Amino acid sequence: MRFLAILAALPALSSAHCIAQRVRVNGQDNGQSVGIRVATSNNPISNVNDANIACKSGFQSPVSTKIIDVKAGDKVGIQWGHIIGGAQGGNDADHPIAKSHKGPVLFYMAKVDNAASASTSGQKWFKVYEDGLDSSGSWGVDRMISNGGWVDFNVPTCVAPGQYLLRAEIIALHSATKSQGVQFYMGCAQINVSGSGTKTGTTVSFPGAYGQSDPGILVSIYDKQGNPKGNGSPYKIPGPAVMTC
Repeated sequence: MRFLAILAALPALSSAHCIAQRVRVNGQDNGQSVGIRVATSNNPISNVNDANIACKSGFQSPVSTKIIDVKAGDKVGIQWGHIIGGAQGGNDADHPIAKSHKGPVLFYMAKVDNAASASTSGQKWFKVYEDGLDSSGSWGVDRMISNGGWVDFNVPTCVAPGQYLLRAEIIALHSATKSQGVQFYMGCAQINVSGSGTKTGTTVSFPGAYGQSDPGILVSIYDKQGNPKGNGSPYKIPGPAVMTC
C-alpha cells in the first residue's frame, strides 16, 4: 500500500525539483548565481536527446560573466536549491530536492576558449566525479541533501590548464521505470584551471552520452512496498568512466 501511496504522490512532487546556483572553491562560496549559468526553471529534462541536456537553457538574466579561478587539485562545489535563492518558504520539505528523487550526482568538464561566452552545445565533456549507490543503500542525492545541497569534488591534479565549463548533474530515478520517466537536472559553471597537468578524460557529447534505455536510466529503485531498493545492489552510473590521473 505504501508503494501505491508513493505513486499517487509523484504528480504532486512535480514541483519538488531543483536548480544548480552557487559555486564554492575550497569552501569559499562565490555567492548567488556568480560564475554559473542559472536556469530560471527548476523543471527537469527527461529526453536524453534533448538539445539542452548539456547545461539546460532559459538562464537567469543577466548571465554571470565571472570565470572562477581554481587550481588543479582544489575542491570545487556546486550548490543545488529548490528555487533560485534556495528554499521555497520557511518550511520547504523539498529543499534542495524532494527526498524521493534518489539517484546519482555527477560532474563533467569541457575545455573551451572562453568559459563566459562558450556555447553549451557542441562541447566535448569528460567525467571528473560520480557518486551513485553505496553499500548501505544510500544515494548521491541523499548525501547532497544532507550536505545542504552542496556536492564537492577535487579537480583532477593532472587536468590540463585552461578555461572549462563545469557541468553538474543530478539523475533522479524515482519514476525511471518507464521511458523518459528519468529526470535530469544540470547546471554549468565557468572556471579557469591553473596547473601543470596535460590530461583530459574520455570525452562524450551531450546529447549523445546517454541512451534512453541505458541500465542506469531505465531502472526501478523502489520495491513493491515502496521502499528504496539497493542495499549494495549494483547500479551502473551512466556515461564514461571518471577521469584518472
